Amino acid sequence: MEATVSNSTTTKSNAIPLAIVAAMFFILGFVTWLNGSLMPYLKQLFDLTPIQASLILFSFYIAVTFTAIPSAKFVKKVGYKNGMAISIGMMMATALLYIPAAKTQVFALFLVAQFTMGIAQTILQTAVNPYVVRLGPEESAAARVSIMGILNKFAGVIAPLAFTALVLGGFSEAASSAPLSQVEKDAMAGNLVMPYLGLAAFIGLFALGIKFAPLPEIEEESEDKSSGTVKEALAHPNLALGVIALFLYVAVEVIAGDTIGSFALEFGASNYSIMTSVTMTFMVTGYILGIFLIPKVISQEKALTISAVLGLLLTVCIVFADSSAVIGLPATITLPIFGTVAFVGDVPLAVFFLALCGLANAIMWPAIWPLALSGLGKLTSVASGLLVMGIAGGAFGPLFLGLAKGSEATVASSQTAYLVLLPCYLFILFYALKGHKMRSWK
Repeated sequence: MEATVSNSTTTKSNAIPLAIVAAMFFILGFVTWLNGSLMPYLKQLFDLTPIQASLILFSFYIAVTFTAIPSAKFVKKVGYKNGMAISIGMMMATALLYIPAAKTQVFALFLVAQFTMGIAQTILQTAVNPYVVRLGPEESAAARVSIMGILNKFAGVIAPLAFTALVLGGFSEAASSAPLSQVEKDAMAGNLVMPYLGLAAFIGLFALGIKFAPLPEIEEESEDKSSGTVKEALAHPNLALGVIALFLYVAVEVIAGDTIGSFALEFGASNYSIMTSVTMTFMVTGYILGIFLIPKVISQEKALTISAVLGLLLTVCIVFADSSAVIGLPATITLPIFGTVAFVGDVPLAVFFLALCGLANAIMWPAIWPLALSGLGKLTSVASGLLVMGIAGGAFGPLFLGLAKGSEATVASSQTAYLVLLPCYLFILFYALKGHKMRSWK
């Protein structure tokens, strides 16, 4: 028997649960894509080398490797609803940890905060993704996750802009010039306090809201002691290959979203610290297309195939684009609450193609999840934990890209380094065409 939503959902609208879950996806996106702005912030604050700066992403995403399976067991024990509330509460506590890290200017404390935030996000991902999949028919699961993804990726548009305005302030442009003085570093560290206090307060109130919200619980059939193991789950090829596909997808997503700023900086582009917003804008566009097209026009499988092919084409474009060519984007953008804020202006063509990978990547997460969970039934909780481990791809993708660039990256070598995207998209294409259909290793 498959995991199902309790009978109360058959008589009540799913609108309220979906709205609450959508807010969780927004919080996930906001906190995750803050990494793109934290990198230049910490690089200036601590005068980090490129290898040291890579630890900022590595410590965040590597947490998944150690906590994905325990998270699945934890969620199974406390329930999906309590699991979501507890993980959000943990995110609140972790947000407060960034404040003493900044005030004391101890880089190790930031890494601890990043690792702890990664653990909290792992628990939330383990609970919220299968929750969305099960809040309706399996064939429309990708469309539902796409709706959630709009909020998630729109948060990715706002987060770099908000962080740059509220925390970096006038320091963002200084990253390409002389090192900051200690007085300037102290001022920059002080700028972090109020935004993170506000973030912690908001997340804490939301955690309480989840605890008492009318969210239906996902119930699973009781199972005997020999079932529900990792070994049993991995006996399903569509899941095992799905974990690999998700790992590679997160690798290319983080490369496109979090390395685009440094890539633009190598071209001498201005406003490089908010380039992540461009990638996220394309991802939001892709999610919107997914809502309208899946499954009414194209299936989840076909959407994943098209996305992988587009990723392959864009990778070739990144490598062979004219390094002197630019494309004009708006210099300002108007956002709710924030009003008119500075955007990017002219963008090097190769950087623009990297941002377009956001469009190619947009539908992959919501397509891979239901394909990998298909037919898992009572193994859904364990399978979700294994899939969440794929988020560790965000730790290794940028690392492999950095190794490909070498110690002293030039524009040409950086463009060539993005060939690391090719094998990732090729495997995702294989999964879309064949891997997800496999029900036996024989």
